Amino acid sequence: MLLLAGMVLVFWLFMIRPQAKKAKLAKQFQENLQKSDKIVTIAGIHGTVNKVNDDGTIMMETSPGSYLKIERTAISMEWTQQLNKPPAPAK
Repeated sequence: MLLLAGMVLVFWLFMIRPQAKKAKLAKQFQENLQKSDKIVTIAGIHGTVNKVNDDGTIMMETSPGSYLKIERTAISMEWTQQLNKPPAPAK
């Protein structure tokens, strides 16, 4: 019985807990989007936030004068952080 409890604890520590933490961070990131943030959708479309709507969507400008209305949940946190990361210093 003790072995079974240990297996469940290990499964929770290495599988469930990190995934829940990642989901929480992604939700927080999506809720804090503001105008002029550079974003990347899950589908790989790059753009800039033009307007944050109250219905859970945003207006994304993909090129000057071209807008897409997308769900906040369609934004990739990892790719957006890579896009907004400062460039590495030249050696």
